[in-house]
Amino acid sequence: MRTVLVTLLGALVLGAVLLAATGANPLEAYGAIVTGAFGPDGIQDTLAYAVPVVGMATALAVPLRAGMVNLGGEGQLVLGAISAIVVGSHVPGVLGIVAALVAGAAAGALYATVAAVCETRLGVPLLVSTLLLSYPAMSFAAYLVRFPMRDAGSSLPQSEQLPPDVRLPALGSVTVGVFLVVAAVAVFAVVDARTPAGFEARVTGWGPRFAAYAGIERPGLTVRLLACSGGLAGLVGAVVVLGFPYRFIDGALITPQYTWIGLLAALLAAANPLGTLVAAVFFAALTSGGFAMERATQVPRELTAVLQAVLIIFLAAATGVLRKRRNPA
Repeated sequence: MRTVLVTLLGALVLGAVLLAATGANPLEAYGAIVTGAFGPDGIQDTLAYAVPVVGMATALAVPLRAGMVNLGGEGQLVLGAISAIVVGSHVPGVLGIVAALVAGAAAGALYATVAAVCETRLGVPLLVSTLLLSYPAMSFAAYLVRFPMRDAGSSLPQSEQLPPDVRLPALGSVTVGVFLVVAAVAVFAVVDARTPAGFEARVTGWGPRFAAYAGIERPGLTVRLLACSGGLAGLVGAVVVLGFPYRFIDGALITPQYTWIGLLAALLAAANPLGTLVAAVFFAALTSGGFAMERATQVPRELTAVLQAVLIIFLAAATGVLRKRRNPA
């Protein structure tokens, strides 16, 4: 915890130096970020942005706990969203909502399992299989909303809106889907701390060779963790499209960078369930507040992305230094 706080302070100091070098007032810029993220005009936007970021951070933290990096979150997110739209458009009422959520989770889980099988059966590294499989998924979804599923009354590549009875009830700027995301975080925390499956994942993360000596089956664990990760990513996609604007818009799930910010949060927290939640909310607030900072101080909001990257680099460096001190040999 102390390491995280020190790296956070270091990132903020470096950010202040960069701001001062451009002629901006660092205190004014940071104040604008806090006000924009948590002020009366910004808190709703922060909450709306934080829900998918927390969901994706948790999804990516599941395999990361075992030292496995899932870079295919965007593809799984998009497939989950488009599957939810397809099912929700044909199944009415509450049953349609449930079916759409299940379809989204199932689509993400199945697609992530393909990447896991590529590693366990074909020897394709997980980093490569998950990343490269994202592109066909995003291209397929883009094709669907440009041709067979396109809203005929719109010039944009988007699907038609879901029927009014197949929409998640709104709670201000978020939907009841926020409870699904919170439940996912809670389940992850309980499984990680209280079950043999969570212990196996942690042991594998500590050392794959040690896990193999302990009798933990790596291929099966890879498939299970990737299926859970992809299923949660697909569920997040379904939750997003079942809320406003109640349709799938090509690029709308990619541009906000839910997946990559979620991955940064998971890395910052070392995939700890509750730590990932806190880090994801922090990054969501930082990103949301960046827009207010740009309006108030004319400082580009890209500075927040720089701070996020620097924070991860500082944390990695600090962790490496501590590891060398503990194991000087």
